[in-house]
Amino acid sequence: MTNDLTHLTIASARDGLDAGDFSSVELTAAHSAAIEKSRDLNAFITETPELAQAAAAASDARRANGAALGAMDGIPIAMKDLFCTEGVQSTAGSHILEGFVPQYESTVSRNLKEAGAVTLGKANMDEFAMGSATLTSYFGNTINPWKASSGPNAGKDLVPGGSSGGSSTAISARLALGATGTDTGGSIRQPASFTGTVGMKPTYGRCSRWGIVAFASSLDQAGPMTRTVRDAAIMLGAMAGHDPMDSTSTPMDVPDFESGLGKGVKGLRVGVPAEYTADGMPEEITALWQQGADWLKDQGAEIVEVSLPHTKYALPTYYIVAPAEASSNLARYDGVRYGLRVDGDSLDEMYMNTRAEGFGDEVQRRVMIGTYVLSAGYYDAYYVKAQKVRTRIAGDFTSAFENVDVLLAPTAPSPAFAIDEKFDDPIAMYLNDIFTVPASLAGLPAISVPAGLTSDGLPLGLQLISPAFDEVTLFRAAEALEQAAGFELPIFGPGEG
Repeated sequence: MTNDLTHLTIASARDGLDAGDFSSVELTAAHSAAIEKSRDLNAFITETPELAQAAAAASDARRANGAALGAMDGIPIAMKDLFCTEGVQSTAGSHILEGFVPQYESTVSRNLKEAGAVTLGKANMDEFAMGSATLTSYFGNTINPWKASSGPNAGKDLVPGGSSGGSSTAISARLALGATGTDTGGSIRQPASFTGTVGMKPTYGRCSRWGIVAFASSLDQAGPMTRTVRDAAIMLGAMAGHDPMDSTSTPMDVPDFESGLGKGVKGLRVGVPAEYTADGMPEEITALWQQGADWLKDQGAEIVEVSLPHTKYALPTYYIVAPAEASSNLARYDGVRYGLRVDGDSLDEMYMNTRAEGFGDEVQRRVMIGTYVLSAGYYDAYYVKAQKVRTRIAGDFTSAFENVDVLLAPTAPSPAFAIDEKFDDPIAMYLNDIFTVPASLAGLPAISVPAGLTSDGLPLGLQLISPAFDEVTLFRAAEALEQAAGFELPIFGPGEG
């Protein structure tokens, strides 16, 4: 039974708990055991089995006593280590925050806790969410449980995507039933594509950012990572909600995200943006994209070609805006108030020593880029211009959604690659976000659904994007795509693909 319990979905686990087929304590113990057996994947920075068992026991007691239950009651999940968790180390994958134990709880993790979710531990991630492969974590890289069956990467360890790579690996390797992620430029959707899982970025403002370690404040958004579309809808319902502690949190009621499921896509207009191609993109991805459109058309959707003309400017715009905001947000890590401190002969030297030792190479690179584009003489030439282009990109989506209900595109320009393949090439790493960044700049909800395999046996995802705050339609279309694809996640052995 222990192994079977790790093969459930959130929806089926919820039903099993309600039926009394197993307890949350049993469900949680099975996942804690799976984590222990798969530590070579390095999916977690901090494991919290004792806290998880206590939360599971409390959930079982609520059920036994007939108390009101939350939407995630008794469900074991992983928490990306970007979310501050009261009494549990929260590092953002960085040496500069190693040993930092918050005395407060992020709004999203508190919402999940109040919904009854059981947190198994803090998932590994790229340092301060800056990366596309979970290679920049101070606590070591995470390994994708998938392996290529042939080709140049056969047998090699592959990246799980990033920055939410620990979360995506935890879901794919069946170490948790769900996981939180954050998406600034694709950090939920791209790792979902690389690991054969579902990753959903809500509308900017749908989930509170309070208590999430900031990367780029106008872009960061929390979202669910799961194995099915329905699970993502369930989990988002528990995560979302207005929060007066976050000025960017939208004062809107949380809809029933499951309400559109099962309705199909008949009558929906699905836009296919001509600009979502990339130089050197494998033909397999182009073919899968066309297949996705055909699947939706066969179910009654109308396929419409659309144009998003400013798409080609999205990546350079993002890599001005995001580092600029990061350089401002990361100025708070000075060795004085919390986190790492490396002494020096003066206050300035202490600052420099602390930041030089505490920040990894990629974080330092982005802080330098951001400081440069915000500096006197360059602010107007770079940052202000980038914000104007960002407005144009958002305008493209607004125009497109006058004629279509959702957009269909690839999630990533490649499948998962080998750990040593692109690490020394920052530009190659940045190009992983080419299809996910535009929706982030526009603040739109988007979801990656596993849709097929490469000839080497690696998963590929397709991405759907909807108008702001229309996640119900997004989930509806995503479920139709999921059902047509019929993708089945393999059962991995401990640490094996």
